Amino acid sequence: MNPLNPKKLLLSKWTAVTPVKKQKHFLVSRVIQPLVPTDPVELVEIESVFSKATQVIAWRDLQNDDVWRQGWV
Repeated sequence: MNPLNPKKLLLSKWTAVTPVKKQKHFLVSRVIQPLVPTDPVELVEIESVFSKATQVIAWRDLQNDDVWRQGWV
């Protein structure tokens, strides 16, 4: 997988390898900025395309090929 840059994740598309409650396709809806501007970005908010439910995850979790695939597969 190509290296990810947290600043360029906004509106990127992801597919969960194991769907839960028909939630398979997700969109990064927000990159959560740290309280101290010099600290690195750690969290992103992803939104289910099907249910519009959101959850906050560590952006590095998206690099795990066992859990996420980049794009809508």
